Amino acid sequence: MPAEDADETAVEFTQLVDDLSYAKTFYPHSRVTRYLNARASQAYMNIYQNRKEERSRLTEFWKYTVPLTVRRHHGVLLFCAALFITFFITGFYSSQHDETFVREMLGDRYVNMTEENIENGKPFGVYAEGGALLMWLGIMINNLFVAFGYFAQGLLLCIPLIISLLTEGIRLGAFEQLFFSKGLGMQSVLTVFIHGTLEISAIVIAGAAGIVLGKGWIFPGTGKRSDAFMRGAKDGVIILASLIPVFIVAAFFEGFITRYYTMPWWLSSSILLLSAAYITWYYIIYPVQLQKRLWANRKIV
Repeated sequence: MPAEDADETAVEFTQLVDDLSYAKTFYPHSRVTRYLNARASQAYMNIYQNRKEERSRLTEFWKYTVPLTVRRHHGVLLFCAALFITFFITGFYSSQHDETFVREMLGDRYVNMTEENIENGKPFGVYAEGGALLMWLGIMINNLFVAFGYFAQGLLLCIPLIISLLTEGIRLGAFEQLFFSKGLGMQSVLTVFIHGTLEISAIVIAGAAGIVLGKGWIFPGTGKRSDAFMRGAKDGVIILASLIPVFIVAAFFEGFITRYYTMPWWLSSSILLLSAAYITWYYIIYPVQLQKRLWANRKIV
């Protein structure tokens, strides 16, 4: 007979599982055992199939899975950030003391175009060229391909990936020094980093995801190399997936907002600071806070 309430259902299910366990032990090939197994499966599905989850999987992914994964690899993230900043300074310093260096890194065509725009009073006119929508889509697709390329380079002992991060840091340093040498340093920061704060941060984090992938293969620890590689691949994919919205928003800023580089300084500063605050909070502060809270609640060991 069907149970009248949830308590009776729980008691009957427990008794049914006990009977099934006994039957499997002493009568494994009995028709009664098959009957009990079918009844137990049916009862289990009735109880759990339509159970309402406490939170959606998508919410859990962004609220718990990504931050805890990032927290496990904060050391790698710090390494990539330090590497990038070091070579950004190197590129800036090298361009400051060697006028030909910026042309070697950015190419004569780009430097000549930039200098021509500066002379025409439109130093950042390159961001206003073309349609905003097509520019947004093109930049977004390109940045996603770059990020996935960085991630894939982690399979090659991480060496090409580290070289790519070094090159990108040097190029950005040379790029910024070009505008500082023309007296447009602060305007360059307030213009380029409207989108660059998210874009560059995401590139560095994508590099960290690639190193996480490669590290599991290169340094498996005491376990199997294949198991370590699978864990590294899973964590790397999670980190990389979290960057997709970042690249979308960064490309939107570059396509639709950066072109208005004559906007008031307080507006561009606000966008820049909000972008930096998001990256700092979601990828550094919140993972630490979440881990401490879960430790306090004894939900992780």
